[in-house]
Formats: sequence, structure tokens, C-alpha cells
Amino acid sequence: MELLGRPIDDAALDARLEALVRRNAQAGNAAIDLLNLIGGRAESLLDRLPEAVRARLDSATEDALRYAAEAAHRSRGTLGVVPGWRMRALTTVMGAAGGMGGLPTALAELPITTTVLLRAIQDVAVEHGFDPQEPGVRFGSIEVFGAAGPLTRDDGANLGFLATRMTLTGSAMRGLIARVSPRLATVLGQKLAAQTIPILGAAAGAATNYAYTRYYQEMAQVHFGLRRLAIDADRAPAEMVEMFRDRAVHAPARRS
Repeated sequence: MELLGRPIDDAALDARLEALVRRNAQAGNAAIDLLNLIGGRAESLLDRLPEAVRARLDSATEDALRYAAEAAHRSRGTLGVVPGWRMRALTTVMGAAGGMGGLPTALAELPITTTVLLRAIQDVAVEHGFDPQEPGVRFGSIEVFGAAGPLTRDDGANLGFLATRMTLTGSAMRGLIARVSPRLATVLGQKLAAQTIPILGAAAGAATNYAYTRYYQEMAQVHFGLRRLAIDADRAPAEMVEMFRDRAVHAPARRS
């Protein structure tokens, strides 16, 4: 994407970078509050899943992400850009439906939820002026799933998805999906486990879907916001990422 007009000045760069740092710091708060409400920890939630489900979660997530990579992109031809709040509302309803029947319906919901999450990430890319039809943007959309997850409080881990690669091949995309899937499997495993809680299954499914959708939308804002900022400031993407990392790692935790 070409730079339009003169680069922004240092003051504008600093303000936008700080806003992205705050966004990153606040992203997981809703999910953390939800987990406290449910009354468990991420580890204990995952223990709720049957061993057979835990064993095949990685492969199921990888399959879901492969499907989502194409389905989310195709949906743009019929749905166009969908506001972020509608995406959160959609996944909330889906989570409630998935939680009503316990683990079987929650598992069936997994690939659909993954598709909607990826579509929500792509819509954020459009918001920042990027075209999801470009291979590099589609690569970046999946890369966002490489964030450690909303229940991980390690800022360094949450910054792990920030890469600077802008182009890809088919083999690179397959490699990216294989690399991202284990982290996403942990996130989706926590969600599935919450949906198995007796009586609270529908409520937990709705709440986790809302929190996780919001989280990945925020991570997408950081990812594509940095790309946009690099363009507007006429800086190398790698330089912008390093500036962000340095500020984010040393920034105090903030709550919204």
C-alpha cells in the first residue's frame, strides 16, 4: 500500500503507538473477569475435557482453521463488511446454542466460531485500509490467532504474533496454520470446557464467545493498526513492531 501525503510527525506517531499499547494491555480483561466469574483457572477448565477430546483438539483446530481461512474470505462476497458489534452478537448467540447441548454441540460449533472469528479479524483489516484479497493480509489475519490468548497474562507471549512478513505462498500459509493451531486449540479448549459446566453451559458459551471475539478483534486492531502506522509514518514495519514491543513489555497493566 502506498503512502498518501506526507508522513505523520513524531507527536502523532507517539500518540497512536501509545493508543495501541493501551489497547493491547486491555484486550484480555473481559475474558479474565469471565473466568473469575465461572470460578476456575484456565488449567482447571481444560481438565474438564475428556482425554479423547483433549488428544484430538490440535488436529480439530487445525482443520477448523483451514476451513475458516477459505470460508471467511468467501463470505465477503455476500455479506460485505459487518460491524464489530454484530460479529460479537453473532458469536454470542452461537456460543449459547453450542453450550445448550454440552460437549457434542460445542464441538460442532467450533469450526463455525473459528470462521466468524477470522471474518471479524478480516473486517478490522478493512477498517485500516487493507484488502483481505491480498495474500499478505490474509496471512496477517491468521497470524492474529498466534496471540497467546485472552487468558494468558504474559505480555511477552501476547506479543508473539507480531510479525513483519507481508507476502506468502501456499506452503507458507499451511506452515502458518500448523504453527498457529496449537495456541488457538488451547483457547478453544478453554471455551469448550466452560460450555460443559452443568446448567451454565449456554451462558458460559455465550460469554466466552463474546469475550474471545472481542479479544481477537482487539488483537487485530493492534496488528493492522501497526501496519497502518508504519505506512503513515513512512517507517519500516520491523522498526514499528520493535517500538511497540519495547513500550508494551514495559507498560504497567491497565484495566478499562
